[in-house]
Amino acid sequence: MSPKLFSMFKNQELSSSQIRKDIVAGIIVAIIALPLSIALAISSGVSPEKGLITAIFAGFVIALLGGSKVQIGGPTGAFVVIVYGIVKSHGMDGLIIATLMAGVILILMGLLKVGNLIKYVPKTITVGFTSGIAVTLLITQFKDLLGLQIQNVPAEAMEKLESYMHNITTFDILTFIVGTACILIMIYWPKINKNIPGSIIALILSTLVVKVFNIQIDTIGSVYNNLSSSIPAPSIPDMSLEKIVPLIQPAVTIAVLAGIESLLSCVVSDKMIDDKHDSNMELVAQGLGNIASALFGGIPATGAIARTAANVKNGGKSPISGIVHAVTLLLTMLVLMPLAKLIPMTVLSAILIIVSYNMGEWKEMKEMLHLPKKDVVVLYATFILTIVFDLVVAIGVGIALHLMFSLMQKNKVKKDDLDMKEAI
Repeated sequence: MSPKLFSMFKNQELSSSQIRKDIVAGIIVAIIALPLSIALAISSGVSPEKGLITAIFAGFVIALLGGSKVQIGGPTGAFVVIVYGIVKSHGMDGLIIATLMAGVILILMGLLKVGNLIKYVPKTITVGFTSGIAVTLLITQFKDLLGLQIQNVPAEAMEKLESYMHNITTFDILTFIVGTACILIMIYWPKINKNIPGSIIALILSTLVVKVFNIQIDTIGSVYNNLSSSIPAPSIPDMSLEKIVPLIQPAVTIAVLAGIESLLSCVVSDKMIDDKHDSNMELVAQGLGNIASALFGGIPATGAIARTAANVKNGGKSPISGIVHAVTLLLTMLVLMPLAKLIPMTVLSAILIIVSYNMGEWKEMKEMLHLPKKDVVVLYATFILTIVFDLVVAIGVGIALHLMFSLMQKNKVKKDDLDMKEAI
């Protein structure tokens, strides 16, 4: 078990031309990650810089020590609902403690070689909860897209929808127009230019329009008065048994989700670069990355499938691109963070609406309708329970149903064999 970067140096796999390609890819991925990291932090119920801190520290550690050559680590949409719930119930200190605990769990998972087992999680379950998370992420964006004025938004998806309905009279047409325009820009911009991310174009144009025409809608600066561009000193909140016990389940949820999502990202990228990742080394790196993020006040991180794919498509083939991505974000945060105050909140919701759509595995869900009925039941049970309840319930019930159907199938096969032997 060894980090990919170390083995690549040892085997002299890095050429100067490839290093140059990795640097370019890292910078491009950082441009993509910048608005996403800010948007994901805000949707998670924390201040914008927490997302950048996560992408910087977790992203650096995951690239440096990971078991994949091209994995890009950072905050992802999968964690938004989980993090929001933890912050609402236990505060920022509770989130940091849960993230630290999740990091330790991930390291233990890697050392105990649990990475070898995660690949056996049925695809019906992974597709079900991934698409369910996409829907819950979409639901979280309605408040800022519609400009609704709600002081305390509930954590649960169904309760969120109810809250939106109760406060629909605060709908702001200008906010909605700006947000919708941003969605349209991101949908159609790739037809004009595929090299520059549509999210960056939407962010810059909408920010300029709102500033120049003095449009009175919520911006990051109006919602978050104490936006910081400095890197905080590492610290650990006071930890006691009373604080730790209620956070065990959230920590396990973070660890399991981070493990599954990061290894799914590795599998996708392996096919793109014709390589094989070290799943257990990746879990250890994810654990260390989450610990690093928590120490500096960040949020949970995992391998980001879309950013990892963008890394490969732009020429990245070694962990150097992931390291450059983290360093570029650090420099950007130190220099440009004051300008982030001008960004309209509705733009960030528009970005995450596109992310949620791309995140959902809608094509796979449609194709899986042709599977045996028991598999379809597992798929949609996991999908619906993720939205209505949470990921823990969804995965637990999904695995229980899968095991139950598998046992029923085995018993049926045995009975058929016995009947055949008796007939003979």
